[in-house]
Amino acid sequence: MSNDGAPAKPARNWLWQPNLIVFVSSACIMILELVAGRMIAPHVGSSLYTWTSVIGVVLAGISLGNYLGGRFADRWASLRFLGSIYLLAALTSFIVLWVDRMGRVTPGDWPIVVEILALTTAMFFVPCTILGMISPIVAKLAVSDLAKTGSTVGKIYAAGTLGSIVGTFATGFVLISWFGTYTIVIGVALLLGALGVVFLFGARWQALLLASTIVLCGAAISVNQKWNEGPCVVETNYYCIKIYDEQVGGEPIRQLVLDHLVHSYVSLTDPKTLVYGYEKIYAEMAEYRTRTKTSPDVLMIGGGGYTFARYMQTVYPQNEMHVIEIDPGVTQFAYDQLALPREMKIVTANEDARTFFARPPTKKYDLILGDAFNHYSVPYHLTTKEFNERVRQWLADDGLYVVNIIDGPYGEFVRAYFHTLRQTFKHVYLVEGNYAWREASRSFFVLIGTDKAMDLATLATCEAGDGDALTYRLLPAQAEIDRLLTEAPLITLTDQYVPVDQMLASVFQETKPK
Repeated sequence: MSNDGAPAKPARNWLWQPNLIVFVSSACIMILELVAGRMIAPHVGSSLYTWTSVIGVVLAGISLGNYLGGRFADRWASLRFLGSIYLLAALTSFIVLWVDRMGRVTPGDWPIVVEILALTTAMFFVPCTILGMISPIVAKLAVSDLAKTGSTVGKIYAAGTLGSIVGTFATGFVLISWFGTYTIVIGVALLLGALGVVFLFGARWQALLLASTIVLCGAAISVNQKWNEGPCVVETNYYCIKIYDEQVGGEPIRQLVLDHLVHSYVSLTDPKTLVYGYEKIYAEMAEYRTRTKTSPDVLMIGGGGYTFARYMQTVYPQNEMHVIEIDPGVTQFAYDQLALPREMKIVTANEDARTFFARPPTKKYDLILGDAFNHYSVPYHLTTKEFNERVRQWLADDGLYVVNIIDGPYGEFVRAYFHTLRQTFKHVYLVEGNYAWREASRSFFVLIGTDKAMDLATLATCEAGDGDALTYRLLPAQAEIDRLLTEAPLITLTDQYVPVDQMLASVFQETKPK
């Protein structure tokens, strides 16, 4: 303490760089926030509720940290105290990895929204609170001239904001794809620990040596003990990719899991094996289309495990199979781990389907298949009337647009999507994946849009080789369609109004992740 009772100001040496200190702490907070969304996705998926919880929990931690940091700064502000805060932040950052390995943190019968909030809070609230304490402590130490309080605090806030920006862009664009989430969290913890040691022991070479030793030894131990290896086989900018092998009827099947959802079942020996019901419906629609064109041109939105792309190339090898898959990592994984032959005539565009269809059509497809929905994470920009109009431009005059979606017993999303498709196509057909979908918490639906009425008698003979005309069998009676469309107001999904997450809220809250 100084003679007038004010906190002693830090020595003016190379160590005291208040703007840089706040820059680093703010960058670390945003790095953890971006990592949070990726780390909890394998447990509870990625959705509006996921990111709402992440942003809310991180802001709550920062807010509480700012308050506590201000109170503590008035009593104990010093570089050594700042060092202890950095060390505490380093230690609590490891909580993230510990809780992530635990998985579920609430009883199994709790609503999934509560599970998301509880998991996010358990993993990230404490470290964000500790990091939030740093800015007010630095501000207290930095103000040495009351006449310049405003400019000093303003520079600190600006440096913190700049650190947040850099941390956000670096993590989203570079760090996750380069290093993976576990390595990032360990790196943040080691950096914070090294800074804590330096502030505790001052600007001496011994402190720098100890800090360097902590970083190097910590990194070596993490690699040796495999602490940096998370649950993902491959981690991309979009997904945590995992695989599981099993035997089904004596046939080796490999599951592709993106985040926590099984996206594809891939037979390693028979490319004609289709497990999901909607894939069998796709196969029947391809067979239906061959009744008027021997070798249909097919485009698929969403590659996943490329199960259906392999099927099409095996059954209809004459034409190329075109796929739009937003994640190049998923495409590469299909070749490396899912027995996708490179010699197959599969042409992939690794981009968002919206940007693909924004171009003037370069060809007309007989069949466009939509399979870009990831559990509760619905790419809402692919559900709107404007998007359907773009798809229609790429379809042949008698082409079919076939889309797989999910919904619950209230049918809010399927009702709106059916109605929206009718704004673009003259004929829309609904295939119910579950006869008793009104009693189930979640069911799949396949919707078909076309400008030429389908020949139902021909459809009844399409069974894709398994003897079961699934599409025809699952077509509901007209009375059921009328009931669906009249039991609630009809909504047209547009680029300006597309409340898909809200429509699926009841499904999300009632269904547990597996």
